[in-house]
Amino acid sequence: MRDILNDLEAGKQLSDPDPVRRAQIQMKTPLPKRFYKDVSVAPADDGFAVHLDGRPVRTPGKALLALPTEKAAALVAGEFDAQGETIDPVSMPVMRLVNTAIDGVASDPQAVLEDILRFASSDLLCYRADAPQGLVDRQNERWDPVIDWARTALGARFNLAEGIIHVEQPRETIAVLGVHLAQRKEPVRLAAIHVMTSLTGSALLALAVDFGELDGEAAWAAGHVDEDWQVEHWGQDAEAVARRSARKRDMLAAISLLDALNG
Repeated sequence: MRDILNDLEAGKQLSDPDPVRRAQIQMKTPLPKRFYKDVSVAPADDGFAVHLDGRPVRTPGKALLALPTEKAAALVAGEFDAQGETIDPVSMPVMRLVNTAIDGVASDPQAVLEDILRFASSDLLCYRADAPQGLVDRQNERWDPVIDWARTALGARFNLAEGIIHVEQPRETIAVLGVHLAQRKEPVRLAAIHVMTSLTGSALLALAVDFGELDGEAAWAAGHVDEDWQVEHWGQDAEAVARRSARKRDMLAAISLLDALNG
């Protein structure tokens, strides 16, 4: 199922799961010229569709690109409208995510739900450093409130561990998360949750965003505590900076789409 969740855009130019490698491939592929002037959103049977010069946009799988709310459709329309002389799908993260949801997730939402639960069984927030103390404190500051929220709001109690030794999570905990995810099986929402989960390594952070417990920047920071610590002490090269920027763009696109779905 993770293969399906990789970009489903035209051909191979967007097939690589690494956002930087994907951009490199894209740069070698001639971009299609912009063929439309006007972008609009119009009511459709399945919600709201994006139109280019009055004609509805379709996904790579030929399905109608329609979203449950007008605000969500406007996000995709905005990406089309922002294109210049050529159309660069890499600069359209919301559109790519919606295509993935419609062409991939909609065909088997249960498989995507189960993939998120696999992340939860080894959630980033459950694995704590034992040193240095500065990193320990930072993890506790960013992660403990989310663990506490999961216990009180979701009824999910997670076991914590120091280091990388696997800690088994209670079956009841994973089952509880499954119940909450089952209430979020609308393909676009589930795809957005999956993107956030895979980018942070934490299903709990993704659910906290969806429930409105965390905003996007807080969730991003919590998901990159260890990486930020390493950067502060050792720095990072240009490729790492580009990769991080691409990941954050995809993360914020997923969050903006969730916000739009919530009205």
